[in-house]
Amino acid sequence: MALLAVEGVTRRFGGIVAVDDVSLDVGEGEIVGLIGPNGAGKTTVFNLITRLYKPESGEIAFAGESLLRTPAHGVVRRGIARTFQNVELFSSMSVLEHVLLGRYARRGRRAREILGYVGLSAQAHRVARELPYGQQKRVELARALASGPRLLLLDEPAGGLNHEEVQALGGLIRRMRADFDLTVLLVEHHMGLVMGSAERVHVLDFGRRIASGTPAEVQNDQAVIEAYLGTSDA
Repeated sequence: MALLAVEGVTRRFGGIVAVDDVSLDVGEGEIVGLIGPNGAGKTTVFNLITRLYKPESGEIAFAGESLLRTPAHGVVRRGIARTFQNVELFSSMSVLEHVLLGRYARRGRRAREILGYVGLSAQAHRVARELPYGQQKRVELARALASGPRLLLLDEPAGGLNHEEVQALGGLIRRMRADFDLTVLLVEHHMGLVMGSAERVHVLDFGRRIASGTPAEVQNDQAVIEAYLGTSDA
């Protein structure tokens, strides 16, 4: 049984169909990629899973139980944590205080232990917003880990990172899966990171799922090449 199952989900904004009858699954312990061009509906899927948006139709189940009756503030207690495409940090709070928020949300692992794991022990008492962007991304990741999730949703974690930081991130994601017994759903435009980390990949285009499979299968799918991977800005 899939840990996360999204079945026939649709979400509109006015006349725009952002997510159109999308079904996808993530198995326990997997790292799964969710890719597609800008505007394909990837972040909307995350917002539906975390109950920031309500689907107009379809079902979203986690660990065999519907999420649709869970309020947004209760999702983390169900065992789902996320990061955001644009870093969401409080302007005056320290690195340690941000991670404590995650711990208090679900009584997860100790905050200082998490900071050490992501390499931020020395920055514990610095204001998080004053850190370099790559380290801010790690603060957000540490906050999510501190809640003790079963499922971690990563929304473009490589955005704004340099080549060395992206390489380090790929290794960190794979280690986290093993060390924290995590399942990971990864939205990302950096194809090297996705293809090097994920066992399976789902592809969206104009709100619809156009392909699913292993990284190799997706890379050789003609619909995916035409929609995304074959474009000059992919």
